[in-house]
Amino acid sequence: MARKFSELVQRMPARARAEAKAKTRAMLAEMALDELREARKLTQQQLATRFKVGQPAIAKLEKRTDMYLSTLRGVIKAMGGDLEIRAVFSDGDVRINQLKDLKRMKAGARR
Repeated sequence: MARKFSELVQRMPARARAEAKAKTRAMLAEMALDELREARKLTQQQLATRFKVGQPAIAKLEKRTDMYLSTLRGVIKAMGGDLEIRAVFSDGDVRINQLKDLKRMKAGARR
């Protein structure tokens, strides 16, 4: 006889439920680009249209392990988000804002 998942969860000890919840949060906090796109319920074609490239470019981008921050920022923006860069230290995190507005920096360099 099949059981509902919610019933199984309710029967788990409180500690096991808390551990499962923590693991879920950790998994959701870290995702590869393709996983993030899928979590945002976007196909490669939809993202390509928003990012103004072809679908093969998105497929290639998702396989890369290294890319320009401006490219990553553009992909995240096409998904509807904003990219933030943080430095993580033992005594706390620092948000790096130097890269916040590349367009303004580029415009200032042309003057």
